[in-house]
Amino acid sequence: MIEILNTTELAQARETGALVAHILQTLKIRSTVGTNLLDIDRWAEIMIIEAGAQSCYVDYAPSFGRGPFGHSICTAVNDAVLHALPYDYTLADGDLLTLDLAVSKGGIAADSAISFVVGGSKPPESIAMISATELALTAGIAAARPGARIGDLSHAIGSVLSEAGYSVNTEFGGHGIGSTMHQDPHVSNTGRPGRGYKLRPGLLLALEPWVMSDTAELVTDADGWTLRSATGCRTAHSEHTIAITDDGAEVLTLPR
Repeated sequence: MIEILNTTELAQARETGALVAHILQTLKIRSTVGTNLLDIDRWAEIMIIEAGAQSCYVDYAPSFGRGPFGHSICTAVNDAVLHALPYDYTLADGDLLTLDLAVSKGGIAADSAISFVVGGSKPPESIAMISATELALTAGIAAARPGARIGDLSHAIGSVLSEAGYSVNTEFGGHGIGSTMHQDPHVSNTGRPGRGYKLRPGLLLALEPWVMSDTAELVTDADGWTLRSATGCRTAHSEHTIAITDDGAEVLTLPR
């Protein structure tokens, strides 16, 4: 299903996007050395409820997961990259943490992810990898405009990641979003320009470049959800929800 939102729905999408951005930035500030991942999940749940919104994850049960996700946020540390279940782990100095949050409010969802290093240590490899995903996300957004094709966005994202020296996994990528968290069209993190669905004003997309430092192969953790790098290397993930407008793309999940 591909949804095209009307003016009222787009206004709600902006509100939901702003909420997602606010929660993520608040959690980033609170995620310090000594913070437990389960506390991050609890804080996210409280903020979502207080905002009159709903988590898109708690009841999420796709074919690739093991039953309902059961938590309010994904908390990926170091070699974990996607769908990471919060668990009893205390953050240490230098950990690379990715927070991935999807929330629905007023019937419209928004999805965003941020990666950052916890504490005072700043491993150069981790910083470079985070920067590459952020630059790829910026490139994908810049390519998004009415009349462009999904392949144009995928090509822009993949070109940045490849030029930075990373292999690109195509099993998981960006997606349409609207009344539900995951919709068509799929937005691969690499692709050929001029191919795929033609973008129209009112379309919402979640673009999410992610990489692993020395592999493109994933393994599934024993929890049945968390995806990790096959080599144990570090990973990074950046994501925004955007709305296609008459003039280009509006980023709905930018921090205010």
